[in-house]
Amino acid sequence: MAAPLLESIDWSRPWLAHLRAAAGPVLAAPDWRVALNEAARLAELCNHRGFPIHFVPQADLPVGVAYEEFISATGAVPTRDNLHDFFNALVWLTFPAIKRQLNALQAAEIASRVAHAEAAKGDVPGTRGKVRDAATIFDENAALLICADREWAASLRAHRWRETLLEQRLAFGSSVDIFLFGHALMEKLVTPYKAITAHIWVVPAEAGFFSLSPQDQRAWTDQAVTRQLREGLHTGDFTPLPVLGVPGWWDGQDEAFYADAQVFRPPRNRA
Repeated sequence: MAAPLLESIDWSRPWLAHLRAAAGPVLAAPDWRVALNEAARLAELCNHRGFPIHFVPQADLPVGVAYEEFISATGAVPTRDNLHDFFNALVWLTFPAIKRQLNALQAAEIASRVAHAEAAKGDVPGTRGKVRDAATIFDENAALLICADREWAASLRAHRWRETLLEQRLAFGSSVDIFLFGHALMEKLVTPYKAITAHIWVVPAEAGFFSLSPQDQRAWTDQAVTRQLREGLHTGDFTPLPVLGVPGWWDGQDEAFYADAQVFRPPRNRA
């Protein structure tokens, strides 16, 4: 039986479909924390330094040490007793290569800024920077748009909501699909509301992707996005999408639903 904390999750929601394989054994276990660590051990999850990934109490994070730096140096992921961190752990189990690459980017940014300050013999600045900020957005709020139609992705970037999400809704599952990645995004969707907006990361794919098994789709996505992240990460790489506008993810997706400009906002005037 699931812990009371986890009973609020409706696993029938379509946006959680890709997490069900990882979640099943954890939800069936008497202690979800122990089950997460057993799953990580069986999957041989490691961070970018080769340290085994394991989930530890938040109190194990030393004062003054950045969360990402601690994971990089130890493989230990501080995990609180809440939905936010539970979903984070499931993402580690589902997309481990992406998580490993994000942590490598975050840790490198922190180390670089500290080294620069030490070389200049000045105070250590805040360890946030553009790369770490972009990695945090990705980690917390990204949705991965797997897309064989480049024009469809371009239309989405242009906020042509009706065209992409209503008129071309049959494309979903055949030439377009979405996997949620951000654990804060998943947490919000436990109690869904129309304005929840994801940062979309476009992943170009061939048509053959959509005939793969769900397991192979997840594995392909994990590797494809990791290769993209090795090329760089910037906040400008994202585009917004109100996630309950994804075809089939909410009731009443008619003309009036997508005409709500408070949620499906028109593109900014760049003139």
